[in-house]
Amino acid sequence: MSKKPLLSSAAVVTLVLAGGLGTLLAGTFAYTQFANSGDKFADCRVGAVAGGGGDIGGPFELVDETGKTVTDKDVITGPTLVYFGYTFCPDVCPLDASRNAEAVTLLQERGYSVKPVFISIDAERDTPEALAEFTDVMHPDMLGLTGTEEQLKQASLAYRTYFKKQPADDGDDDYYLIDHSTFSYFMLPDAGFVDFVRHEEPAEAVAKRLQCFLDKG
Repeated sequence: MSKKPLLSSAAVVTLVLAGGLGTLLAGTFAYTQFANSGDKFADCRVGAVAGGGGDIGGPFELVDETGKTVTDKDVITGPTLVYFGYTFCPDVCPLDASRNAEAVTLLQERGYSVKPVFISIDAERDTPEALAEFTDVMHPDMLGLTGTEEQLKQASLAYRTYFKKQPADDGDDDYYLIDHSTFSYFMLPDAGFVDFVRHEEPAEAVAKRLQCFLDKG
């Protein structure tokens, strides 16, 4: 399958306006002021997760865009930006995925490599083919992952994310929305989870912060 160009900002805005905001949750974790002088990444962080972030991330087994079963060890082989969403999402998911793609492109232009990963939370509709089409539009290096309901649940639990399927609209079982948290997770192979990227952060700010982690890592 040939890779398509990145989704334009105008196209993303169109998707957002078409879908309407307000269907997704802003996030499930509170931030507190970070104050750990022993952390080499302290200067890079915007904040810290209440209760700590040491248990965020972990083993998972999912299916990639080619239908191949992969684990976290296969996926997180270098700096990785992980996002949980779904391809039928009418608003926030395409905006966040496009922002992550833009940040990765900015980093590539500066000589840094970060893999953008999109993990589906929609086991029913997000086939490997559907994910491939979605990620190809977003960024040529973006990897889409899906799986069974149990596999996706375990991956979500590992990253302490939230999602909940809403009732189908007008009795149409194929049309439903999913509420979910909207953080992206920056992972390093040796350090594991190092920080969140929040929904409202622009691409340039994200690239600058991730570059800080990469320089210090």
